Amino acid sequence: MSLNQNPLYAAPDDWRAYSGVLSRRVFAFILDYVIIALLCIPAAIILFFVSIATLGLGFFLYPALYVIVAGIYFGLTVGGPSQASLGMRAMGISMARVDGQRIDFLTAIVHLALFWILNSVLTPLILLVGLFTERSRLLHDLLIGTVTVRAL
Repeated sequence: MSLNQNPLYAAPDDWRAYSGVLSRRVFAFILDYVIIALLCIPAAIILFFVSIATLGLGFFLYPALYVIVAGIYFGLTVGGPSQASLGMRAMGISMARVDGQRIDFLTAIVHLALFWILNSVLTPLILLVGLFTERSRLLHDLLIGTVTVRAL
């Protein structure tokens, strides 16, 4: 383990930490996007009043509202102390970086953006990669150096 590696955030070597992770990720994804959709309701109300205060300029943010709410949600939850979103916690999984560093706010948002970009281009491939890679890592996990593990 290098000097920069923190054992608290390091990806475990035990194969049991990765057992059943892919199916748990699918259900966590569904839960997270239901939560984000519900969070968009108060965000839309707040944005309405911000739009009035800014003489209508805030209304231009409505098309991007879901993306903004999702970015803040994943940045704060995955980049937070638990290293997992609410859906991930419900499914008993969390994220870790391969280099042992903590997942910060920016890394969580980049992970989300890569997921959206790759999913829009390579929809079936992004999940198939997880069936054939070590630690059941998806394509965007490989690119950013993260891994999803069962929470202990």
